[in-house]
Formats: sequence, structure tokens, C-alpha cells
Amino acid sequence: MTYEPEQLDQSGRQLAAMLKQLRKQAGLSGVRLAARCNMSQSKISRIEGNKARPSLLDVEQLLRGLQAPPDVVAEVMALARIAQTEWQDGRTLRRKGLDKKQIQLAGLEASSTTFRYFLLSMITGLLATPEYVRASLTDAPAEQQAKAVGMKLERQQILFDRSKRFTFLLTEQAVRYPLVPPDQMAMQIDRLRSLTHQENIRLGVIPLGVRFASGALNTFTVYDDTLATAELDLGAMVFRDPRDIRDMIARFARYEDHALFGDAAREQLARWAASCRR
Repeated sequence: MTYEPEQLDQSGRQLAAMLKQLRKQAGLSGVRLAARCNMSQSKISRIEGNKARPSLLDVEQLLRGLQAPPDVVAEVMALARIAQTEWQDGRTLRRKGLDKKQIQLAGLEASSTTFRYFLLSMITGLLATPEYVRASLTDAPAEQQAKAVGMKLERQQILFDRSKRFTFLLTEQAVRYPLVPPDQMAMQIDRLRSLTHQENIRLGVIPLGVRFASGALNTFTVYDDTLATAELDLGAMVFRDPRDIRDMIARFARYEDHALFGDAAREQLARWAASCRR
């Protein structure tokens, strides 16, 4: 299914309004529905007011409590699934300030313990040298750049929290994308190579020539098994539906099968760094 950004923005409000309308049609107060669903009345009020995002399980409980007919259940659950997907418009994020995005990412990193990164075309900020980070932000408003660089580099401290586990998969295109001059690219690749020795980091590289069973690829990150993001040129998609998360974890596992790890990865990275120095 294809989700248009406008559809994603409106789906939460539509879901809240539909659930409220169904409750009223059933002749139930929020208190009575809460008792039927083993849910607090305040939670139902927040859901109906679009002040809380209901999980798919919440919506299923509400529909059972409302004794909604099968056709209504199908319609509402389809809308609930769309509401679990959030579109983050890149222009809006830049207008609000790049620091807001960094704060959001830092919060996700603090609250998660297992991370999966598939990097298709560039190196993520957690793995980047200061020169690479600065180069990645050259298109950002000048007044925001210095603060954003500092916050990106500060976030890298999370890599040294041994209670957290990271798996990074980088395509050759991502590793070798010439964002900075060759000598700086060599240092960036050396950094990746050094991180392969860290106990809580598993870093794999996928050389050119590997053919994937799936079609188009995109950069994505999975946080634990509860949330995933997919990055596009114009913004990012945020997925919370457990089915979407399971699909992305399964896709990540298939990509892992094609990656080089350990000594093989270090040897490949060393060759790419040497190529930059030549």
C-alpha cells in the first residue's frame, strides 16, 4: 500500500473521530466503554481527542467493546494501520531546526537497546568523522550547522554504552560515497574499520555486485522491535505497526546474509581506504 503524506497526517484525526462516533452510536459513555475494554476512561478520552496514538491492540479492544460489525472493524483497522505510520516532512524538520531532529534521535537511542541500521548511500552520523558530519550538513541553514554538528558528534557516545547492541550494514556505495576529499574519506573508512573491533558493534559491508532478491532498496533503521524509520530524500517514514517492524527485521536479516563481517570486512575496508589514498 502506498501512503501519501497528506493521508498520513490526517489518518490520526480521522481514526479518533471515527472511534468517538462509533461509541456515541453504540450509546456508551466513555466510562462504560472503558469498563468493557479494561481500559482507563482517561485513555479513551485521549484517544478520541487525538491526543494519544492508540496501538493496533488498543483499537481492536475498543472495537470489541463497541461490538462493531465485521465491515466496520475492517475499515477502522485499515485506518488504524495507516495511523501507525508517520510522515516526517524534511522541509518542516529544517524549519523547526535541525537540533529538534537530533534531540528526537537521542531520545530513541537512549530508550532502545538493540539497533539495526541498513545504510544504502551514505554513512550515518553515529559512525562519521567530524569532517564527514560537517560535509553532510552543508545544505542546512548556516545558523543551524554548528549546533547540529556538535549534537551529532555528542550522540556518538551512545556507541560506548556496552548495554546497547548495534548492527550496521553498509553497502559499498555508502562506504565509498565521496562526500569529502579522498584523504578524509580514507580516514572515515579507517574509523569504520576500527569500530569493527568494538564488542557491542557488529559492522558488515556489502560489496558491489551483490544481487538482492527484493527490488528497490532504501536506508532504514529498526529500534528494538517496536519502531522503524525509513529515510527518503524529502523526509522520513516512521513505522510502529508490529507487522511492518517484523517485515523490516526479516529484510535486514536477508541483507546480513550478503555482508562481510570480522576479518573479511576489515580487509575490504582496508582496500577501499588504500584506494582513496592512492
